[in-house]
Amino acid sequence: MTKKQRYEYIIDWFSKNMPEAETELLYDNSFQLLVAVILSAQCTDKRVNMVTPNIFARYPDAFSLAKAKLEDLFEIIRSISYPNNKAKHLIGMATLLVEKFGGAVPHTVDELMLLPGVGRKTANVITSVIDEQPNMAVDTHVFRVSARIGLTIKAKNPRQAELQLIANIPKDLIHIAHHWLILHGRYVCVARNPKCAICGITEACKYYKTLQ
Repeated sequence: MTKKQRYEYIIDWFSKNMPEAETELLYDNSFQLLVAVILSAQCTDKRVNMVTPNIFARYPDAFSLAKAKLEDLFEIIRSISYPNNKAKHLIGMATLLVEKFGGAVPHTVDELMLLPGVGRKTANVITSVIDEQPNMAVDTHVFRVSARIGLTIKAKNPRQAELQLIANIPKDLIHIAHHWLILHGRYVCVARNPKCAICGITEACKYYKTLQ
């Protein structure tokens, strides 16, 4: 199977079997999504969703979050991984939103990456989820799954994987393909002992072929 055929097969399968794939983070607006994504680094979406309602109730926008006391915010997010650093990032992020963007979340990758706690992956998530920009966020799931099934070849870092994926996935599907790969990695193509028996794309999977 050629690379082109592999991409076509996998995209076709996901399009038919996971047409409504979306983030599992709970949010009502771009500010809430930004907060949730920052908190989700090296933490499960389930845990983040347990914490964010209290944050949004107390700090509903950038203006209120910018005025938050570090110790108060820390107490709310203490069950999240790296709570001290993330509390600092959230307050810094909100402060810059107020000072530079009038409290509104910018919708370009370059502008988002100016914010504390926001790297390329987070910026790609925000822009692809909010208005379906063709940006591919590569987290640990996407990086692992895309390499394992053969969508990326010898990618040494997330940026290299990102460039390979966006070069081969139709532009109008990139925003949802991000969720296909994350959810597949989270529930089927898990890090240890991938669940090949219930996987629908084994026909196109390089890893599965090595098991034959």
